[in-house]
Amino acid sequence: MNLLNIAIKASLEAGEEIMNVYTTSNFEVETKNDDSPLTIADKRANDIIISYLKQTDIPIISEENKQMKFSERKNWDKCWIVDPLDGTKEFIKKNGEFTVNIALIENGIPILGVLYVPDFKTLYFTEVDTKKAFKVQLENHDTSLRDIYANASEIKPVKNKDKARIVGSRSHLNEETKKYIDAISENEEVEIVSKGSSLKFCLVAEGKADLYPRYAPTMEWDTAAGHAICQAVGVTVTALPANKPLQYNKENLLNPWFLVSNRS
Repeated sequence: MNLLNIAIKASLEAGEEIMNVYTTSNFEVETKNDDSPLTIADKRANDIIISYLKQTDIPIISEENKQMKFSERKNWDKCWIVDPLDGTKEFIKKNGEFTVNIALIENGIPILGVLYVPDFKTLYFTEVDTKKAFKVQLENHDTSLRDIYANASEIKPVKNKDKARIVGSRSHLNEETKKYIDAISENEEVEIVSKGSSLKFCLVAEGKADLYPRYAPTMEWDTAAGHAICQAVGVTVTALPANKPLQYNKENLLNPWFLVSNRS
């Protein structure tokens, strides 16, 4: 059973269903307990992904599923971590910067990641131990695996010698982030690069940015797939202030603050 193939197929089918909802002018938006928005696209995409991942017999943590107690989860060597629609706010704003995130975790560390951008039909994927990550532009959501692998290009981070390209969220540029940017700008020129959802990780992994400081709340499903892509290409994802790699399947699924960097 090829786990990467299963995750890719799940992400593409989920992405197609998301776009079916996206292109209808009116879709209802519910509000979850934490005040985050939820659409029928989140639910339908989740159902599709779960149907694929269930066949692997590996347990699943998904944003849209009821979470298992840590007393059960702590015994898992491996688990899938899924966000069926990361960037629901971007989805509602209709700016296209939303993703399907699927990651496989082993002993708290991402070992496989698939990140699909359905509005642009762009797919990122990696098996981390290969130390390579790939990007492919698709013609349609049902592109065959053979064509995906044949047309995929390896991505690599690129350090910019002239300035620090820092990823800043359009909706999360808070006081701590501003302080971080100000500290960097004392020594070098800074350029702010904006992107929604977990595409921020991809910007650093593919050489379009150098640093992504996150001083705002995220959950494990927001970061696991992007973290896998970054880890494969040597970009660090460091928990702050602990200065250790982000960990997954923790008792509390809320992430600490973190820094994505190509400067390690």
